[in-house]
Amino acid sequence: MDIKQQRPKRIVVKLGTNLLTGGKDSLDLKTIKDIFRQIASVRASGIDVLIVSSGAVAAGRASLSRTPDKNKLQRDTVAYRQTLAALGQPQLMMTFAQIFNEHNIEVAQALISRGDLQSRSRYLNVRNTLDALLSIGAIPILNENDVVAVEELAGLVYGDNDRLSAMIASTVDADLLILLGDMDGLHTTDPHIDPSSELISFVYEIDATIENAASGPHDLQGSGGMESKLEAGRISMDSGIPMVIASGRVAGVIESICDGAEIGTRFVPSESRPESRKRWILTGRTESRGSVSVDAGASNALKSRGNSLLPIGIVSVTGPFERGDIIEVTEIDGTTIGWGLASYPSTDVELIKGKNSKVLPDFLGHYYGAEVIHRNNMVLP
Repeated sequence: MDIKQQRPKRIVVKLGTNLLTGGKDSLDLKTIKDIFRQIASVRASGIDVLIVSSGAVAAGRASLSRTPDKNKLQRDTVAYRQTLAALGQPQLMMTFAQIFNEHNIEVAQALISRGDLQSRSRYLNVRNTLDALLSIGAIPILNENDVVAVEELAGLVYGDNDRLSAMIASTVDADLLILLGDMDGLHTTDPHIDPSSELISFVYEIDATIENAASGPHDLQGSGGMESKLEAGRISMDSGIPMVIASGRVAGVIESICDGAEIGTRFVPSESRPESRKRWILTGRTESRGSVSVDAGASNALKSRGNSLLPIGIVSVTGPFERGDIIEVTEIDGTTIGWGLASYPSTDVELIKGKNSKVLPDFLGHYYGAEVIHRNNMVLP
């Protein structure tokens, strides 16, 4: 299998707790500055960068130690961990903003929970917001919403930022996911126990052999470990996105990975991201909730130039459907052109059909983008 990688246009970088803290209860500023210098460099080369950051809980320990009634908290409880996260998150973001300011880069914070990406409308809101932030040159910094994501809410908790980073990479159509921590990759056995353990350079399939090689976190600082990274690998590979697990302490590691260097463990998907996304949309086309028909100009733009579907080209709407539903796109005579994810509900599309996208914010009073279906969310047979 050809493993040669093109230089990515958009990457998600997940920063692990042990990397950010050096295994201590405070932030490792030297390491963070080096990582952010690398991120500023690849961003200057034209690569969009999103950061998924752990470390809030660890950063909160220092803040908690300064509070007068810290002994009132019962350790090792959900409330204790959430308190640490709430105390540490402002410190973490303040530190990140100060360091990126040295590179004239603005940062934006987003706290995400699983429900935000499982709900169609909230998924699109997350996607559109992150795209907007990237378009103005800001770097989104994301974290699981630890303050509200409690273990009792079964099914709504990521439990770590590894899987969150993979979900975000899929959401924003990233070309590469990089998980940086204090481990140099996936090994045949736990290298903390077995000194003869060997690095696994490439993973093409997460089978029993790979699963047996993974183990839980080797200390109490992080919440992930290799098992959660394999879960992230599954999500990433299913989305057609390569993923690399590597040590953040390797000099120039981010730039080298973007250049295709063999560093750490690279998870190689069996199909490309566009093919994977196309298959996902086509799989769901039988559950299409509605349709829109378009004029000849829009039809030609979709089929010949791969354009997005704008409201000005729509002549009729069949519903109902909601934001995020898969809908059919047809010619005026009913001939199918393709399928895609609707950015607006059918009630809105009925109002904006035939109109220029520029009027949408004022006309509707809300704005989900210029497109009724973005080209990245459309499949033509």
